[in-house]
Amino acid sequence: MKLSRIALAGGVAASTVLLIAGPAAAHVSVQPVGEAAKGGYATLNFKVPNERDQASTVKLEVNFPADHPLSSVTPQAVPGWKIDITKSKLDKPLEVHGKKITEAVSKVTWTADEGEIAPGYFQQFPVSVGALPEDADQLVFKAIQTYDNKEVVRWIEEPTAGGEEPDSPAPVLKLTAAAEDGHGGGAADDAGKTDDHKAADADASAKESSTAASSSSSDTTARTLGIIGIVIGIGGIAFGVLAGRRRSA
Repeated sequence: MKLSRIALAGGVAASTVLLIAGPAAAHVSVQPVGEAAKGGYATLNFKVPNERDQASTVKLEVNFPADHPLSSVTPQAVPGWKIDITKSKLDKPLEVHGKKITEAVSKVTWTADEGEIAPGYFQQFPVSVGALPEDADQLVFKAIQTYDNKEVVRWIEEPTAGGEEPDSPAPVLKLTAAAEDGHGGGAADDAGKTDDHKAADADASAKESSTAASSSSSDTTARTLGIIGIVIGIGGIAFGVLAGRRRSA
């Protein structure tokens, strides 16, 4: 009985710690789909949890780094949310695919139209970006979260190397080493691919389809043989039973 009470008390204590630690770890963050390789293109998910019990999140502003402007920023439509894109003039134009880019996206704002992030839920806001800088190891996206009770939370504090996490940390995207083909990781932009790359992708897709069809055919054959074996087995058992009855008669 004492051991049971001690175990119960320990479980309650552990649950209390998790409940206390949970809200502190919940903040606006950014994660790539696959890898975010230097010099490449990627799809980023900005994850926004609701930290309040009596209010819903109705607005998110994400500021893009001015020191490493991105020539391509394309947000994905999110049901129930209106998207506004803000562009700013660049102090130093970017050279992309032989074209000079004089302005870049500096901020993307999502505002709840028919949707919102209710207490106990989170929402992801996908954005396709590129080309990622080759001279940086990470990108910092300062974000501002607004609730329907007019409360504003600023996730703008930049973390320091070896230091403790700030109270309101800004979302940080870690960049990986550039891919050997120079097109980056997980979600490369098709516009940046050469005809050879596209042909290779098509050939790979054809091989995958052929392999899948062969595998499907093999599975179908194996299932058919298995069913035939079961039917033959049942027939043998029935024949043996009938033969036994005839002998007894």
